[in-house]
Amino acid sequence: MSEKKTNASVVYVKADLNIVVRDTKITLADIMKIYSSDKKLVKDIGSREILRIKEQKSTKYSVSILKVIEAIQKEYPDLLVISLGENDFVVEYVQPIKKKKWLEIIKAVFVGLAVFFGSAFSIMTFNQDVSVDEVLDLFHTLVMGESQKGMNVVPICYSIGLPIGIIIFFNHFSKVKMDSDPTPLQVQLRIYENDENKAIIENSSREGTTIDVD
Repeated sequence: MSEKKTNASVVYVKADLNIVVRDTKITLADIMKIYSSDKKLVKDIGSREILRIKEQKSTKYSVSILKVIEAIQKEYPDLLVISLGENDFVVEYVQPIKKKKWLEIIKAVFVGLAVFFGSAFSIMTFNQDVSVDEVLDLFHTLVMGESQKGMNVVPICYSIGLPIGIIIFFNHFSKVKMDSDPTPLQVQLRIYENDENKAIIENSSREGTTIDVD
């Protein structure tokens, strides 16, 4: 392989702790930011393949920055590569999923109904001084025409729906926000994500599965 010459003697690379990719062929440009005064060099380095996904499922890989430097200096031996990001990072491959329009419509209708009835229930419990039993009895009376006696379908549905609603809320599916500030839930999720990525890196290092230089 012939040695390539370039006027730029330094290239800067920056990798985040976690990078999500959806293509099985992963190039350096897919997993990090690359900067140099030589734009052609940046484009060439960015097109270098660093990893190819063989698994037919979503998975995570721990990658060392030394592997990146090795891949660059194979083509440019005299190039100084300076990393401004993570020394070890996680590449997360997510299989592309084709969205179905009818399913998105059903989800939107379901969310709309959940918000409508949930808001109504919240207002009613507030007006009743958060007396859930009285509100459930009122629902039963309005629907069945008589006051509830013992356990029936209304409190059962409430008991099932409450934990389901909490789970859905804390998964934070919605992308609609009133402002650009991260919510407390998002902050906690990012803390958990960072801890998870660090655990993946440490486990890979101990097991010898990190994608590193030979």
